[in-house]
Amino acid sequence: MKKLYFNYLNTFKGLSNEVWWLSLITLINRAGTMVIPFLSLYLTKSLQFTLKDVGWIMTCFGLGSVLGSWLGGKLTDKIGFYKVMKTSLFLTGLLFIALQFVNTFAGFCIGIFLVMLVADTFRPAMFVALSTYSKPENKTRSVTLIRLAINLGFSAGPAVGGLIITSLDYSGLFWVDGVTCILATVLLVNVLNPKKAKVLDEIKVENPQSVFSDKAFWVFFVGMFIFGFIFLQYFSTMPLYYKDVHHLTELEIGLLMGLNGFFIFLLEMPLIKWLEESKYTKEFLMFFGLLLTGLSFVVINLTGWVGILIVGMLFMTIGEMIAFPFSNAFVMERAKKGNQGEYMAYYSIAFSMSHIFGHNSGMQLIDNIGFDNTWNFMIVLSGIGVLFLLMLVRIVKREKVIA
Repeated sequence: MKKLYFNYLNTFKGLSNEVWWLSLITLINRAGTMVIPFLSLYLTKSLQFTLKDVGWIMTCFGLGSVLGSWLGGKLTDKIGFYKVMKTSLFLTGLLFIALQFVNTFAGFCIGIFLVMLVADTFRPAMFVALSTYSKPENKTRSVTLIRLAINLGFSAGPAVGGLIITSLDYSGLFWVDGVTCILATVLLVNVLNPKKAKVLDEIKVENPQSVFSDKAFWVFFVGMFIFGFIFLQYFSTMPLYYKDVHHLTELEIGLLMGLNGFFIFLLEMPLIKWLEESKYTKEFLMFFGLLLTGLSFVVINLTGWVGILIVGMLFMTIGEMIAFPFSNAFVMERAKKGNQGEYMAYYSIAFSMSHIFGHNSGMQLIDNIGFDNTWNFMIVLSGIGVLFLLMLVRIVKREKVIA
């Protein structure tokens, strides 16, 4: 046990102070995003919206995310990641607090669009900051530490969110979301001010290659869009499945979703360090991560036993633990020949587009063909994504031979 403990600690060695601070800022920010997993329940139970209404609201969520990611990339390349991150966090806090007072369908569509437009300018800027503050050999583990912070926040968020809903009501979630964003801004200003932070890998490209001429990136983009599409079902349609089919309470749903973050917190860093030292390429590991996520939908359709929900969550969690860090590291590596903000923006846009189509399609499919057939659709879609990532493996292998 002692050896395991020290081996676990060793996986965190060598990361810069700035990466640790960035992780803490992300943890504070993400601990407050407890509204998101409960959004579909809030809209249907508190505001009495239909599933179709919720689908369109989630599409506005995704549209805001796409535009925000694109804008974040452009602004990061023009004015730098620090200003973008600071402004995004502060304004997001104010908008989340205001969103609780919106109760019409059109108003909520506009409100959630604006929240995500401002909130997701943060993502490309944060990824560029992460790359800047990481040594080249530590980038995958730096990404993993950020994800650890995100998932630690997500594991605490739904569990605490369930308690807040039970003891108070949904409006408390919006207040917590807003206040945590503002607190994260205060911390950012104090510890990551450009005058204090130490740059470890500043990339300057004289003649940057456009992301649009990078064939491998666009095959990767489609694979990540599909991965995001099926992964996001766990945060929109799956809570409804837990409640309507398996009759779980909000607190039980929060605890089950919290398992995802707990396992990531416990296992992701050692797993990534072990995989980094293995013979497997980033492209193959992304393929394997998507395969496991697809299998999570296979297992929940096998039986009506409530325990299978935990098995499905485990499959999805392991798939996510592998796919996200290595996909991020893959983009950071390719961004060295172009504009970093642009590459990181389109990486974020792949997932933002998943928000546009994933939530709405999932809601419409459930409304028309039921939960079981919706999960079958996700299984087929994950198979298509797996084929795209296998194509990526071949393209990158060919690039290395030519080089």
